[in-house]
Amino acid sequence: MRFWRAHGLGNDYLVFEGGSRLNPALVRAVCDRHRGVGSDGVLEPVHPHAGADFGLRIHNPDGSEAEKSGNGLRIFAHWQVHQRGAPRRFTVWTPGGVVRCAVEGDTVRVGMGPARMWGPERRCGHDAWRVDVGNPHAVIFSQPEEWRAVGAAVEASVEGRTNVQFVEVRDGVAHARIWERGAGETLSSGSSACAVASVCVARGLLPSPVTVRMEGGDLTVSIEDELVLVGPVEAVGRIDVHPAWWAAHGGLP
Repeated sequence: MRFWRAHGLGNDYLVFEGGSRLNPALVRAVCDRHRGVGSDGVLEPVHPHAGADFGLRIHNPDGSEAEKSGNGLRIFAHWQVHQRGAPRRFTVWTPGGVVRCAVEGDTVRVGMGPARMWGPERRCGHDAWRVDVGNPHAVIFSQPEEWRAVGAAVEASVEGRTNVQFVEVRDGVAHARIWERGAGETLSSGSSACAVASVCVARGLLPSPVTVRMEGGDLTVSIEDELVLVGPVEAVGRIDVHPAWWAAHGGLP
């Protein structure tokens, strides 16, 4: 079986180019960085719905699925254009809704839809602004030393679990640390950047467009009729998985 690897500011995904369906155990094995290929998640092309041009399922490394992923969508869009010859503009169905994508070289722009936010709620001793951008987020305006432990606790405190961001606004930039649902600490996250930007603008902390600076680098989010996420994608290469390994971990030919 074959995968295509790329990353968005260090948040790496594998696009599954095989014909069989994935299952949670197989995804966990593939994403294992010591015994498998290693990845922050797997992108599985599927039949589109709701009139979209393409369809996408997004698998987390723990085998669960995400409704939407900003970086995953940007990588998937880059793959469609540069590997499959798709036009530079198209729509993609995800379980979190249909999004619009535009690819210019290695820069990908994704219309992530509107944000719905509420709060703050008290979660694990911290005020968390809840945001839904097609997937769930909890934005906390502090960066405690034990932020990883807090992130894991806040993730588990929400029914269905949530992504968590720890934010400090300084020098006109939103500095964010990311705890991703189903993945843990992550160098960057597109949907997290959208959640952070939404709360910063709603609270009057920053104007649109917002630069969200994460450990992996900067993403730009504009608040228009919808959230518009812009950032780079870097292709790494294609990976052929040995048939014996694939079969041993439950993969179908």
